[in-house]
Amino acid sequence: MVAGAHKHGQFTVALRAANSFGVIYPMSAKAYLSVAGEVEAALAAGKPVVALESTIITHGMPYPQNLAMAQEVEAVVRAHGAVPATIAIMDGRLCVGVSGDDLKRLAEEGHSAAKASRRDLANLLAHKVLAGTTVATTMQIAALAGIRIFATGGIGGVHRGAEDSFDISADLEELGRTPVAVVCAGAKSILDIAKTLEVLETNGVPVLGFGTDDFPAFWARTSGHKVDQRVQEADEVAEILAIQSDLNMGGVLIANPIPQPDAWEASAIEGFISQALSDAEAQGIKGKATTPFLLQRIFELTGGKSLESNIALVKNNAKVAAEIAVALAKRQAADVR
Repeated sequence: MVAGAHKHGQFTVALRAANSFGVIYPMSAKAYLSVAGEVEAALAAGKPVVALESTIITHGMPYPQNLAMAQEVEAVVRAHGAVPATIAIMDGRLCVGVSGDDLKRLAEEGHSAAKASRRDLANLLAHKVLAGTTVATTMQIAALAGIRIFATGGIGGVHRGAEDSFDISADLEELGRTPVAVVCAGAKSILDIAKTLEVLETNGVPVLGFGTDDFPAFWARTSGHKVDQRVQEADEVAEILAIQSDLNMGGVLIANPIPQPDAWEASAIEGFISQALSDAEAQGIKGKATTPFLLQRIFELTGGKSLESNIALVKNNAKVAAEIAVALAKRQAADVR
């Protein structure tokens, strides 16, 4: 057990004052952090760990597909040499390494669970509300635990029509401030990709393309926009992340295109997106309810095929994230020697 920690159920509540990046967090923040034993041991030993979000479980797809997906994604991380750490808010705790019955509970709760972004944390903890964590909140909790790599489906971003609604995901600001690398299939296709990339630039977030020059758009391999830098190997990414950490800078976005067999042509998926957006406007769907509604509506419009692609891209991101986590752990071990 780490110094200054105590047990809380299957988790260890960590009270360390600083994480592995040297970022200082108040002891009071650590008091809410519960880390599963396997994850704690891996972090203490310098082994690779990959954080995984939970809104994809609670709000991203229906039960029982969500539970099967979560278990399969964790298995992919393990198969490529890293320890998975699914993150969620449960029983007044920031839980890192959710598994077993707790993972099933999250999946069964589905849309009844809260959707937690940065602004919601204090309220959710105070009222002991079960919540899936968004990209922003997963990054925040991962950094608190000392996890440097995080795999997700696609980040949030600037919504279409944001010039009127000002609907911009907190993910973009979190990427600028929190030192966690996020592996994703780009931004969700339902968003305004051009504006999303502009905000990422404003926030100083490097956008790397893993094996690609093109920024992917979730279900589609290309968005018509370029990444900042193409990278080919996990070792190359690990070097960039190490330097980013040395410079005490924020997060890095690693855009990893959906595998070709599972990809949609941008023009094909756009028709479904347009219909879903029209339906959302007609029903008055706004704010944090927008993304879950659109994903569910596109699932219905595509006869479930969008979900198959969604699962494929998440698994692919988990694979790449694990490879990068392994490369980063090896680099850190060499530095220690």
